[in-house]
Order: sequence, then structure tokens, then C-alpha cells
Amino acid sequence: MPDEPQSQPTVELLEGLSLFERLDEGDLVQLAGVSLPRSFCTGEVVFREGDDSDTCYVVRSGMVRATREHSDGRTLTLATFGPGEVFGEMAAFDQRPRSATIDAVVDTELVAILGADMRRLLREHIEITFKLAEALVERLRTTDDRLARQSFQSVQSRVAAVLAQMVELARGEQQEGDGILLTATQAEIAQLAGSSRESASRFLAVLERSGIISQGRGRLLVQDAEALERYVY
Repeated sequence: MPDEPQSQPTVELLEGLSLFERLDEGDLVQLAGVSLPRSFCTGEVVFREGDDSDTCYVVRSGMVRATREHSDGRTLTLATFGPGEVFGEMAAFDQRPRSATIDAVVDTELVAILGADMRRLLREHIEITFKLAEALVERLRTTDDRLARQSFQSVQSRVAAVLAQMVELARGEQQEGDGILLTATQAEIAQLAGSSRESASRFLAVLERSGIISQGRGRLLVQDAEALERYVY
């Protein structure tokens, strides 16, 4: 087990997460000792659909997305996870292959916890079991809401909602100044919004002509976040 100075940053991270808020210092130190901080650059894959499964993750900073690939080659975005959220937690219940691919939407820091260690926590701390169940229920509700929105929302509204979420995450790491810089390609934004690249590109061009954003290669500067949010309904 790592000594206290090495594990202390992870302890501080874990104690700030609602999932572990009732663990005492000893439990947190023990969990930190068997957890592994991991970093992923934008676009880097955490794990792929079909991979072996025995690790769950907590997002420290950044954002990841869960996708599945259709047999016709299309990619469907199932969910996104931001700071304090857990994903891959089914490894705490079984060791079946991963049901989705997870990749980093922006530069992301995670804490990896082996399924065996999480299962021990679930046995010893019933409140964590309840919190994990609540997280799963909330995810199902979020997925239902997202599918319902995609049934009624226009492409413009979905793309604007994705950009607004990315802006909210980036605000914690940037000074606004002349805008918020997002690192994402048009294809990545389209996937997150559940639209074609062509449709997303047309709307991004509308936003650019309106002075709400400006675009570069793999980068997008949001200059007027309030105006962007008016497209979300």
C-alpha cells in the first residue's frame, strides 16, 4: 500500500465525492491505497465495448462519454460523465465484458477502483450500496430524458446543449476572458448530440456567423455562452 503522503491526494479526492462521504478516514486511506489515479487526453479510450471488466472509475475532472457502435457503423452516445460521477460500476457486480466504449471528451483525470475492492465496500458499507443504486437509477432517468429530448429536440438544440455542458465543465478550469475554449472536433460534437456531422456543422456555421462561437482545427471558442443557451429547449 502506498504511504500516506503518496495516497493523500487520492484520499482528499475520495472524501469529496458523495458516494464515499460517510467513510471514515481509515476507510478512505485504505481505499486510496488500492486505487489508481489515471489521466486521459482528449479522445483517448478508457476501455472498449467487449473488453474484460473488473474496474470501475470515478471522474476527478474532465468528462468522458459512453458510446456503442451499431452494426451499420454508426456510433450512438449513451451518456456522459463529469466530476464526481462513477462509471464502469457494473464491474462491482459481475465480470461480464464491457457493454460500451468510454473515451475522454476533454482531458480527464480518473480514479480506478478494482471491482473486488468495490464489492468489499458494498458489503461493509450499506450506504455506499444505496448511493450506487441511486446513481444507476439517476442514469436510467437521464437516459430516458435524453432519448425523449432527442425525439422532440431539433439538431440545433441538441448541439447547443452539448456545447453548453462542455462550457460548464471548462469554466472550472479557465478564466472566461474573451470566451471559453473547447477542444473538440465537429465529428465529436455531432456524436455527443446524436446527429450527423453535416447537420452539426451547418448549425455551428450559423453560430459562428452570429458571433456566438469561432472555430479552428479541433478547437471551438464560445464567445457568448448566454446566447448559446437560448438555443437549448
